[in-house]
Amino acid sequence: MKIAIKNLGPIKQAEFTIGEFTIICGYNNTGKTYATYALFGFLLFWRDAFSIEVSEGEVRRLLNEGAIELDIQNYVKKAPTLLKDGCDAFTRQLPHVFASSEKHFRDSNFSVELDAKDIQPIPAFERTMGATKSQLFSISKKAGSPVVAISLLVEKEKVKIPPEIINKIIGDALKDMIFGHLFPRPFIASAERTGAAIFRKELNFARNRLLEEMSSMENKFNPLELLTKVYADYAWPVKSNVDFTRQLEERARKDSFIAKEHHEILDDFTDIIGGDYLVTKNDELYYVPKGKHVKLTMDESSSAVRSLLDIGFYLRHVAIPGDLLMVDEPELNLHPENQRRVARLFARLVNIGIKVFITTHSDYIIKELNTLIMLNQGGERLRALAEREKYRDSEMLNPEKVRVYIAEEALIKIDGAQRKSRCQTLVQADIDSKLGIEARSFDKTIEDMNRIQEEIVWGGDE
Repeated sequence: MKIAIKNLGPIKQAEFTIGEFTIICGYNNTGKTYATYALFGFLLFWRDAFSIEVSEGEVRRLLNEGAIELDIQNYVKKAPTLLKDGCDAFTRQLPHVFASSEKHFRDSNFSVELDAKDIQPIPAFERTMGATKSQLFSISKKAGSPVVAISLLVEKEKVKIPPEIINKIIGDALKDMIFGHLFPRPFIASAERTGAAIFRKELNFARNRLLEEMSSMENKFNPLELLTKVYADYAWPVKSNVDFTRQLEERARKDSFIAKEHHEILDDFTDIIGGDYLVTKNDELYYVPKGKHVKLTMDESSSAVRSLLDIGFYLRHVAIPGDLLMVDEPELNLHPENQRRVARLFARLVNIGIKVFITTHSDYIIKELNTLIMLNQGGERLRALAEREKYRDSEMLNPEKVRVYIAEEALIKIDGAQRKSRCQTLVQADIDSKLGIEARSFDKTIEDMNRIQEEIVWGGDE
């Protein structure tokens, strides 16, 4: 999946491909977060942006005859148009994604390019619709068949759903068959996650703004209009973080596939934070340090514990294979050693089927990923080194799974221009199986520091 963005924050024009492990690094205010938030917003919104409808005649036939069949290939042929129209619809949503003024996105564009060979329906599909004890109709596609069968499960007289709702439900199922496997389910840990961990009880935006507005308005009160204004004040990733942290007790009732099948990853995460999170029946959140009989609230816990809270709950309770875990600056508040361990954790997630997308300023994370890439070459000497330094096979990283982009100024040809011009973009970094990632934004800074320190030590006195 290739993403193209234009006139988005500092970025004039850029393209980047989503790999199994995607990294964007660079200086501050170079567009990393803009690219991240836009991608997250699209993955959150695409089902609403894409519009698939069946004919009114097919819906009437379903209600009259009790069953219909649709040829999925008729809708696959429309996929390129659906994709373009959906991206255009999402572009119009960018001011809402960033909770910013429309004037900042007047010339912006967001588009997605998919390989034609990938735009094929999933082999099999099964979905029933209705209430828990009263399923109304089923939508199914058998493996290898182009036919989508839709059947009523109750007498047609008992179907009280309006035809337009039935149309939408069928359209949503068709979208999932064609595009669902191409667009991963996103989970984001934004840079604001530390504050959300502390104030998760107080961050009920709707309630707080509602009370504030009610106290200042007499009879001119419109709660629906107020709620719209409340949720327009915050970027979608921030709202997503807040909503997630406010629902931790509900999340904690389920176990992820990692908890069931890869518990050693959770053990490693526990070692990184030095303990475990605990949510009580009263929805109280604590951090329990390993080996100590004490429970700490979030404001009593370290900033590292707070910054990894939602990631920890995601891994233990929410993650499913194929997800896209997005982390804005995973190094936040972490000691360099823990930055290295988080890099190794990400590599293990990639190797069990979770896609990872990060933005980072951390040379420690990049260097540790380099180590995992270089050790992946194998050979007796490197295997002995990996064993000595306690690296595991599950942490080795195939360079073909990794995409790295540097947010920086570069000479590129803007669409419609005759010549190249220097502007802010994303430049793909080289990745070598022997040398790792070429991260220029870090290298110069490190070289300057080394040069200065060498001169201090070895320069001699005048």
